Amino acid sequence: MMQRRNVRGVLLVLVAMSLSSCIGCRRQPQPAAEPPQPTAERAVTPAPEEGTEVAWELTSAAFTQGERIPVQHTRDGQDLSPPLEWTSAPEGTAELVLICDDPDAPGGTWNHWIVYDLSAEATSLPEGVATDAAVAEPALKQGVTSFGSTGYGGPSPPPGPTHRYQFTLYAVSAETDLEAGASKEQVLAAIEGKVLAETMLEGAYSR
Repeated sequence: MMQRRNVRGVLLVLVAMSLSSCIGCRRQPQPAAEPPQPTAERAVTPAPEEGTEVAWELTSAAFTQGERIPVQHTRDGQDLSPPLEWTSAPEGTAELVLICDDPDAPGGTWNHWIVYDLSAEATSLPEGVATDAAVAEPALKQGVTSFGSTGYGGPSPPPGPTHRYQFTLYAVSAETDLEAGASKEQVLAAIEGKVLAETMLEGAYSR
């Protein structure tokens, strides 16, 4: 009788262990999947838009922007006009106009050079352009400056602070239709409302 009870007890223990093991076998809940992390986007440089215009630029082999103008291009030297170069004028340009001023002159802006009726196809002016009112090569006309004469008149500031000399090139949509020897005021009036683009090169000089 005692032996039968022991066997029954052993069976009960085994059944309990089996049930406990099955409970442990239940599928455990899986953690929620993390959302995918965004990947860093690769920086992309946008392609330039079609038809983007390159900035119009005026330069000189004699001096760079803001640099001192060499003495040969002043009234202290040979008073030769400096060589100038520029990129192609904008589409629709009928004529080029160049004006050089000293905005730092004691009595107000002093004009040093007026060039007009210059071909829209031109991309440079050589050193030492003749001072005649009408020049054949390169073909152009020149106005009367603050010196009272036509053609280039180089820097000649009074002793003291440095002066700026601003060479401004204009692309205009219609011809100025002026005679040689025009005044600065006449030239500016002729291009009023017709300027397609302008570019400036500034030099410096002092005594």
